[in-house]
Amino acid sequence: MRAVTTSPSSPEPPPDGPARTVDVVLPCLDEAAALPWVLRRIPPGWRALVVDNGSTDDSDRVARELGATVVREARRGFGAACHAGLTAATAEIVCFCDCDASLDPSDLVPFVDEIRSGASDLVLGRRRPRGRGAWPAHARAGNAALSLLLRRRTGLRLRDLGPLRAARREELLALDLTDRRSGYPLEMVVRAADAGWRITEHDVPYTPRTGASKVTGTWRGTYQAVRDMSRVLQEPPAREGVTP
Repeated sequence: MRAVTTSPSSPEPPPDGPARTVDVVLPCLDEAAALPWVLRRIPPGWRALVVDNGSTDDSDRVARELGATVVREARRGFGAACHAGLTAATAEIVCFCDCDASLDPSDLVPFVDEIRSGASDLVLGRRRPRGRGAWPAHARAGNAALSLLLRRRTGLRLRDLGPLRAARREELLALDLTDRRSGYPLEMVVRAADAGWRITEHDVPYTPRTGASKVTGTWRGTYQAVRDMSRVLQEPPAREGVTP
């Protein structure tokens, strides 16, 4: 991977205090039951951006009552929700985390430290299942297949393409991500690799989610996600020069 060649500019400090350096994007579709657990684990001083993707269970109200900033995204899709959160973010560093209580946002602290120190440009969480049913066999199989295809496409030896991740906001926006469905997380990794980013992954606990999965909870959902991601892998490399 080639070395970084530019440095980001700092965001403007908010009027009510010192500059906030981290925003956590939480794509949300009917996660009212999980939100209290998730939001209690946002590290102090970080902002939670809950992106409501059409919830019908008062997720937006619950999020606001718990102090989160709510962003609305009418277009359905995991990528649509993630990108809406990214464009709404203002902090220097942006993290992503599922909103279903399967991942602990406090595990992002060392990710952010690694980004801030300049040791990595994109840090990913490698999910290590804890508890029965945390990661169904069909979802693991799909992830393994995509990891192999990713290695062939980019040379990256990643073992997971999970949603827990951190990077600098301006550089993420410069990747010009276009997928708005299940391919969004993979597209981020592919375009970052094409741009020469230093990408690392670290083990994180992965526990059974609260409620039913909207993507990989069934064989059909997994198939659709793999299909979306396979389409991303077939795209030609992005233009040169999008470096962090």
